[in-house]
Amino acid sequence: MSARRSIVRIAAKATMLFGAIFVVTLLLAAMPGHHAPVPEALPPQQATATSSSASSMPGMDMNDEKDSEKGAVEDMTPGQHRNAGLHMFMTELRPRQAGDAERAELVVEQLRTGIEKYKDYRVALADGYRIFLPNLPQPEYHFTNYRNGFLESFSFDPARPTSLLYKKNGGGYELVGAMYTMPRNASEDELNARIPLSIAMWHQHTNLCMPTLGHIRGADWTKFGLQGSIATQEACDAAGGRFHVVILGWMVHVYPYEAKLDKIFAMHMHMD
Repeated sequence: MSARRSIVRIAAKATMLFGAIFVVTLLLAAMPGHHAPVPEALPPQQATATSSSASSMPGMDMNDEKDSEKGAVEDMTPGQHRNAGLHMFMTELRPRQAGDAERAELVVEQLRTGIEKYKDYRVALADGYRIFLPNLPQPEYHFTNYRNGFLESFSFDPARPTSLLYKKNGGGYELVGAMYTMPRNASEDELNARIPLSIAMWHQHTNLCMPTLGHIRGADWTKFGLQGSIATQEACDAAGGRFHVVILGWMVHVYPYEAKLDKIFAMHMHMD
């Protein structure tokens, strides 16, 4: 076999491997955030350990991801957040350090500039953003760019958010904010390096019990899923489900058109 042909085969295999990593990363990318009260969160040390161990969760599949994402969006619909606190971990606000406000304001400034053209939602669609669950009434619609989510696993560009946040406006959409993501096993120091934890609270969806694949249709969703009452391995095992300590990735919302930092980095923008 010629050296040239060997090089071509190696390159082809490398491309396939990268493609596989890319697809897996997209599945792990954060999807929608949601409005929820501050939960009784996992202790930080426990969250760190479980985040690491959950990076290779056995049994997590596309059906789990889709049901989880749908539940996360439905959770921000009025009257649909009965057990949200059981299934979300949020970072605690750290003491303000010198330069934190300036760093946060720089992120906001670059974000505003980067997403200015997306005030026309059709431009966002043309640039590869896709509406998540467009037919489900939501106070905020996530237009997600999976390529951006992949890139955010490796680098941070404030002008390149994973998702754009819109609210319905007549027959179209009005841009109100954006969402950044990081892989589920990122440390809180890594989150802080991107957006100061003295100003922003990142969140993850946690402690999810899903029914087995053959029982999804008839499942009792008051017990299973992101809105279910089951939030421990033991209870999930007793119900015959599959337990996942952490799903999706880290997320943080930013509302750059608000006037003050506490509203810009609010967990959820209050809609009229």
